[in-house]
Amino acid sequence: MQSIVVLVSGSGSNLQAIIDHIEAKKLDVNIALVLSNRADAYGLQRAKKADIASKVIEHTQFDTRELFDRAMISVIDTHRPDLIVMAGFMRILSNEFIEHYAGRMINIHPSLLPEYKGLHTHRRVLADKGSQHGATVHYVTAELDSGAAILQGRVPVLPGDDESSLQQRVHRIEHVIYPEVIEWFSQGRLSNRGHQVYLDNKRLDRPIVIDQTESQN
Repeated sequence: MQSIVVLVSGSGSNLQAIIDHIEAKKLDVNIALVLSNRADAYGLQRAKKADIASKVIEHTQFDTRELFDRAMISVIDTHRPDLIVMAGFMRILSNEFIEHYAGRMINIHPSLLPEYKGLHTHRRVLADKGSQHGATVHYVTAELDSGAAILQGRVPVLPGDDESSLQQRVHRIEHVIYPEVIEWFSQGRLSNRGHQVYLDNKRLDRPIVIDQTESQN
């Protein structure tokens, strides 16, 4: 069974989706550790409820980003994870950390990358009067939100949407696509070779897309 470490900073809704899939036997991985940079992150309570080991390393206790990241590496490596899963971890990582886990660290971003990198994606889509939005699971690289994309979930922007309603719709598709990618990894179907994504030994020139834009739910 593959082992993962999940990094969280906040509510941990994607962590909960992963836990739910494991408990429903839809995902065959072991969460070795949930690690947070914030002691008040609700994701830690989700881990406790599921009887998953957790650890807090507060970034405010370190003088530099590099020192904080080295402390995380020291803790993570004791668990020897096969995959690092960023689930709302709101820290920019050092090059040292990214290189240490190159090819085995993934993130989920609330946009259809390469569109809307960075923060406030829902607000920006609405301001641009976009007709669709979504989320992207991608490998983590030194350039923010720019690693090779694996799977996207596409949802409609509906009349009357505000940031909250659009965010909720994006969250629902996130909770579908993130466990799916982790399952591909656990089955040995997914790999990263030279910054290229391979699924079932076939190179993906573009991410796979789950399209819900026809749905009005």
